[in-house]
Amino acid sequence: MYDPSRDPLMQPYQLKNLTLKNRIMSTAHEPGYTEDGLAGDRFITVASTTSTQNSGLFDQILPVFEKKSGIDVRVVAVGTGQALRIARNGDADVLFVHHKPSELVFVKEGFGVERFDVMYNDFVIVGPKNDPAKIGTVKGVAASLGKIAKTGSLFISRGDDSGTHKRERALWRSASIDPSLGSGKWYQEIGAGMGAALNITSAKDAYTLSDRGTWLSFKNKASLAILFEGDENLLNPYGIMLVNPKRHSHVKSKDGQTFIDWLISVDGQEAIDRYKINGQQLFFSNAKQVKPAG
Repeated sequence: MYDPSRDPLMQPYQLKNLTLKNRIMSTAHEPGYTEDGLAGDRFITVASTTSTQNSGLFDQILPVFEKKSGIDVRVVAVGTGQALRIARNGDADVLFVHHKPSELVFVKEGFGVERFDVMYNDFVIVGPKNDPAKIGTVKGVAASLGKIAKTGSLFISRGDDSGTHKRERALWRSASIDPSLGSGKWYQEIGAGMGAALNITSAKDAYTLSDRGTWLSFKNKASLAILFEGDENLLNPYGIMLVNPKRHSHVKSKDGQTFIDWLISVDGQEAIDRYKINGQQLFFSNAKQVKPAG
């Protein structure tokens, strides 16, 4: 009988100073094969976020790039904080995340070559349709969070140092609220990804901050709905960087840059814009210097 506790794929995997919970690496495509039918070995590793993976975006765009380039893209989808650590350790060729301040530091400190804008969406606050904290009646995300804290309404935080978690903490600070004072009462950090956070939020009729892409692709909405959106502080930009080969000589800089150049090209930007769920566009391309398709 299969015993998952003995499966090596489910055991912790050490990448230098980083421990991954298991050895499953996500890809959104079929592997490339050479003419003799053997698996090809031309690939790059992209450290990215759970939002790009869970939203289904990579399923949409990676096969297009792979068919055109012949380069296999292997995605390690984790929170932005962990993705940054993976890239700093040289365990990825490309970093594709959504916390611009951290991305700029990554480049400034010499771990990345150059940051490029790729796309954006936004964050939304979701919660029970009956909205017990009445956050839908106020203007401004700070006021919405203030209502949640004042009423002691349950709020689920990812608590995982992801880009979403980093933004959530910044929003609480902008509202002059320390949610840790409500820890274990109305404020619960779960240390998990966006999908898990939404599932717990749904099960507990709570509130949470979600990126719109993951929310639109989330199937277990139950009684949840978007209750606050549209504040300029909820804008969610994504950036991409080549890991600096001067720091880590094994980085596949040529193929990594080929992926970046495609993503900010007309073809790549159009592939992003074509991705929709039920007619709703999940991400909006915004590369500042769109290059002709190579």
